[in-house]
Amino acid sequence: MKIYNTFTRKKEDFKTIDENKVKMYVCGPTVYDYMHIGNARPLVVFDTMRRYLGYLGYDVKYVVNFTDVDDKIINKAIKENITTKEVSDKFIKAYMEDSKDLNIDEENTIHPKATETMDDIINFVKELIDKDAAYVSDGDVYFDISKAKNYGHLSGKNIEDLREGASNRLDDKDKAKKRNPMDFTLWKATKKQGEISWDSPWGSGRPGWHIECSAMTKKYLGETIDIHAGGEDLQFPHHENEIAQSETRSGKKFANYWMHNGMIQVDGTKMSKSLGNFFTLHDIKKEYDLMVVRFWLLSAGYRLPINFTRQIIEQAQNSLNRLNNAKFRLDDLLKITSGNLTDDEKKSLKELDLFEKEFKRVMDDDLNTPDAITVLFDIAKFANTKVDSSSSKEFVEKTRNLYLKLEDVLGIENRKKSTDLVDEDDINKLIDERNEAKREKNYQKADEIRDKLSQMGIILKDTKEGTKWELK
Repeated sequence: MKIYNTFTRKKEDFKTIDENKVKMYVCGPTVYDYMHIGNARPLVVFDTMRRYLGYLGYDVKYVVNFTDVDDKIINKAIKENITTKEVSDKFIKAYMEDSKDLNIDEENTIHPKATETMDDIINFVKELIDKDAAYVSDGDVYFDISKAKNYGHLSGKNIEDLREGASNRLDDKDKAKKRNPMDFTLWKATKKQGEISWDSPWGSGRPGWHIECSAMTKKYLGETIDIHAGGEDLQFPHHENEIAQSETRSGKKFANYWMHNGMIQVDGTKMSKSLGNFFTLHDIKKEYDLMVVRFWLLSAGYRLPINFTRQIIEQAQNSLNRLNNAKFRLDDLLKITSGNLTDDEKKSLKELDLFEKEFKRVMDDDLNTPDAITVLFDIAKFANTKVDSSSSKEFVEKTRNLYLKLEDVLGIENRKKSTDLVDEDDINKLIDERNEAKREKNYQKADEIRDKLSQMGIILKDTKEGTKWELK
């Protein structure tokens, strides 16, 4: 498999530190609000990466953190007159609900919290101070950027430009506290009475954002990991600072591969609350199953920008419906077919083998999910044209199994038929009445029943295997 490594700006053969094992860290959300559509992209993309690595036979240790101490959380707590824990707990719960609807493999995901890693964070800062790579100034602790090697390499930033920009942003008080305007905060001294804080050797305070991820990565995955991933907006300063503090502390490479997903635009414009084009998953799923969002996110190369519009989501819904219908048809055929493979069917199975080889070939090319979805459509076409009620049960089963296997790698679930939304017994009763009306050549009644079902949100399809239904 080849992965585009942001650090080297090229595709590289993927080689793990330990044979058949992958240590992977993905920067998770700051839990002060509902996840927006942009948050969903790294969740889906890197969950798919994890699933594909598992398909290849790797044992993946997968960590997605929760940043549950941050200025935004504190401000939210003050505004709503509740504790910071109540804020973070509320939005972690909402995150997990959205994650489930996106079909993220939460069962095999480790979710550390910054507040539960405080001893590790404090020790990490202490080690940097002991190495003279960090210093205490008026209760705050700063990382000394001059001690980092190749700072700016990941993001491609020019260090002199960064220094000038940082200097222009600081007031005289902050300049006086820092050795270098680019030095960043590891520990923030408590400023207000009652503000959330922890005791440390430098006084009461709380950690900076960057040190939290470095400490959690070290605790759960070690000093050098295989893959570190997140949105491209995190390259600087977050990931750059993670590298600086982690590699300065350990003297070892922090991550062998850096993966970054592209950003999401809304109607061709950068998403922003101020522009009124800011969409949360909490709101989106009032109209759409989030499986459609997952499918849409995987329909574009993960490093490219992607555009969110209602029309595009409707197109994704229609495409996903086609895949769902192929799967539901195979489900129905399993109920009515029997017997083992015929000689002709054995020859046809070679086509299925080719589909899986093609799926692996495109996914091995830096997680090419758009072409992987094309393979699913090819299998659906195969199923719709070469599998029918005269096929053997074994042939139907093998076709269906491959289809579901590859769908599962992409995390695609077939949710369209839902007994939560409709009463299947009522629908089947109406279909039987319509079939009886057609046998009696009472076409007016048959059409009236079709129209009634349509008003209920049901589409009928007359096939060789009988009348099938699906939700609009």
